[in-house]
Amino acid sequence: MDAVVQRVLTSWTKKSRGGAEATRRNAAPTAFLLPSRLSSALHEVAMWESESFVPRMQVRDLLNPGTVLREMDGLLRVDPPEVTMFGMPRRNRRPPAVRLAPGQWLQWQINYRFVGSCGGEWSYRLETFNIFYGSAEPGAFLGVPSHRVDERPSLR
Repeated sequence: MDAVVQRVLTSWTKKSRGGAEATRRNAAPTAFLLPSRLSSALHEVAMWESESFVPRMQVRDLLNPGTVLREMDGLLRVDPPEVTMFGMPRRNRRPPAVRLAPGQWLQWQINYRFVGSCGGEWSYRLETFNIFYGSAEPGAFLGVPSHRVDERPSLR
């Protein structure tokens, strides 16, 4: 399958929910340049509050991209991303799968709130899946997506 997935993870605590820290968190990108000559790969980017939201990147095989990808009738079917059972809010109803034609891309965003096991402190996570059907140029995800799914309810 010729597809490129960029999975961007941003993680923070209550400290970054307001003021200057929230400004820094909100400035964290949800899409990045891809490494050159990338095809059939997972480009993972992680940004943590504890590291001042500095992006950490790695490239992996497209074995477990966090969502199910299937080619059907000349299109790429993208099922909703996997969700963790430990995060809130619960997601009993999910959006339907998205079908991409060659050269199209999808941005799917999903967020979570977690309660810490020891002190009860909340933490938050935003996952953005940028998925391109075909071989992607480095700037493939820097424009407007062909399709967009937003699963970001309020996490009060």
